[in-house]
Amino acid sequence: MRLLQPVPQIVNAIEQTRVIRLIYHDKERILEPHDHGILNGSVQLLGYQTAGSSSRPIPNWLLMKTDEISDLTWLDGTFPGGRPTSRGQHIRWDVLFIRVKPADERRKAAAR
Repeated sequence: MRLLQPVPQIVNAIEQTRVIRLIYHDKERILEPHDHGILNGSVQLLGYQTAGSSSRPIPNWLLMKTDEISDLTWLDGTFPGGRPTSRGQHIRWDVLFIRVKPADERRKAAAR
């Protein structure tokens, strides 16, 4: 039986707002990791894809099962924080491990 655990490299990237590169469904993706948790019985990552290859227009949101991700690496770039969604709602995770803080919250914390 496989335990449903967070992926430390993803958790750290979200905490540090680091842009990541990964392979998902045989396509290289460059994205901002936003949410990491359990949804429908599998560990998943919600990211905002800004570059790379996709069958949909970029930029766009992408929900990925972490056991289908390979070659995950951190890039040098960072991003400002959480982005608003088109509908203004978040995914209702079964378990949310971590969510990136909104950009305005991160700015306020940095100013203190």
